[in-house]
Amino acid sequence: MRPDSLVMAAPEGSLRKRKVGGAEHSPASQPSLARDPADSPARLHTGTFWLTRIVLLRALAFIYFVAFLVAFNQNKALIGDRGLLPCKLYLKNVQEYFQGSTGWTAWTYAPTVMWLLDWSDMNFNLDLIALLGLGLSSFVLVTGCANMILMTALWALYMSLVNVGQIWYSFGWESQLLETGFLGIFLSPLWTLSRLPKNTPTSQIVLWGFRWLIFRIMLGAGLIKVRGDKCWLDLTCMDFHYETQPVPNPIAYYLHRSPWWFHRFETLSNHFVELLVPFFLFLGRRMRILHGVLQILFQVILIISGNLSFLNWLTIVPSLACFDDAALGFLFPSGPQGLKKQVLEIQREDTQRVQPKPRDRGCLVRQVVNISLGILVAWLSVPVVINLLSSRQIMNTSFNPLRIVNTYGAFGSVTKERTEVILQGTVSPNASAPDAVWEDYEFKCKPGDPWRQPCLISPYHYRLDWLMWFAAFQTYEQNEWLLHLAGKLLAGDSEALALLAVNPFEGRTPPRWIRGEHYRYKFSLPGGQHATQGKWWIRKRIGPYFPPLRLEDLKEYFKTREWPLPEPPSRHTR
Repeated sequence: MRPDSLVMAAPEGSLRKRKVGGAEHSPASQPSLARDPADSPARLHTGTFWLTRIVLLRALAFIYFVAFLVAFNQNKALIGDRGLLPCKLYLKNVQEYFQGSTGWTAWTYAPTVMWLLDWSDMNFNLDLIALLGLGLSSFVLVTGCANMILMTALWALYMSLVNVGQIWYSFGWESQLLETGFLGIFLSPLWTLSRLPKNTPTSQIVLWGFRWLIFRIMLGAGLIKVRGDKCWLDLTCMDFHYETQPVPNPIAYYLHRSPWWFHRFETLSNHFVELLVPFFLFLGRRMRILHGVLQILFQVILIISGNLSFLNWLTIVPSLACFDDAALGFLFPSGPQGLKKQVLEIQREDTQRVQPKPRDRGCLVRQVVNISLGILVAWLSVPVVINLLSSRQIMNTSFNPLRIVNTYGAFGSVTKERTEVILQGTVSPNASAPDAVWEDYEFKCKPGDPWRQPCLISPYHYRLDWLMWFAAFQTYEQNEWLLHLAGKLLAGDSEALALLAVNPFEGRTPPRWIRGEHYRYKFSLPGGQHATQGKWWIRKRIGPYFPPLRLEDLKEYFKTREWPLPEPPSRHTR
């Protein structure tokens, strides 16, 4: 069966009998576009994807911009020279693992341009990569123009950050952005910077690459749920999700109190969208468009109900490949110089052309490249499909170092109660003294102060806040960076404090002691006693998370990990 997107639909009244065998074609025999009363083309043909490419590239550029903005604002404190997990130490460890070599094996283990840069100032390197990414993505976002070189640069720059980002960059949306970005390279012409490069129509192979990506994302997310937590099968997961998700927003506060039947409906709808709707992709143009509409609406709902980084925004991108020019034409103005008018002209030329357009060498090379891409994606999809079909499915995993084709999934298990780690400091000489006053540090977005309203930041992302959610149901021994953060707070380190929202010791001497306290959090009841007091959360202490620590207590711990010991202010005596 031919994909209907390969067939140019003829407008009503355009079909005429033709002579064959070289006879002349009369003007009346030429196809024509339907026209409105103003004698202008009424609508775009189906089956072409000129406008689709522009929308895809701009959407991808927006995600790149957000990702590089997060990197510029946070990476120095997370993986910089004096970061919580310095990337220089990580690269040195990789180098030592391969007997001090930075050859092919080290490159394939951690593909990053950092191998080519001077490591004496990693902060500069990290800022350079982020600023280049911000500049290039801004250009594509504003102009809608891109070529393969520019898109390759964006992909390589972000891959360079992901592969040195360690635990901060260990989540599924990083690999998903790299896979989406890799496909985005082949959307564009090699050199030309034009929104409508007439000699480079959008490849069906690339479009199906995007469709294959959204199919795996959604089906993988659905299967990991029904194979993981039984609450997805008994339809109770949404009773807990809004309260226990990593970083709730204000809307989640109210959604959590929805009636039980609404939560059951949400769970059933989730199964429908993730397990059934993906197959609409293979059922023709109309069902593909329905698939795209449903997936985008689903992602918008997820964006409204939680702060899941740029994950849901990114998942919208491959869904856009479900729409052709006729479906997306309403997004573009119909002026005489507009893109819609130019696409109509291209379609008219193609419809009226008697002889097939001769293919030059560049078109043939392009075709070979696209076919090679299809073969590569198909080959790399083999272990991914095997994993998808396996009862022991794993999610958010890459089977190749370039992360070209990956496995995906989300919320395979749902936590049933929310716990938080609260960092506290005191200037008291004796941490055990009953009169010691412990003051809370507040993070940018994660729950802390019960009176503070949940944040609304998507698509932006606070990486430290996200990792604190995981740390709360693990131990501090499993999260060494947490003690590194404690040491930096004891020294009043400005880079570390920039990751937080509130430093209770600002303008004062840093604390003598830092401790971690473990709390259980629940949403207050809207209109209830606590809510009327202004509380969004009700919290109850569980116990200590890690014991009170002084900076000197951490000296050996820092030394064994080759972390530089933060220097407290000289006026501060211990």
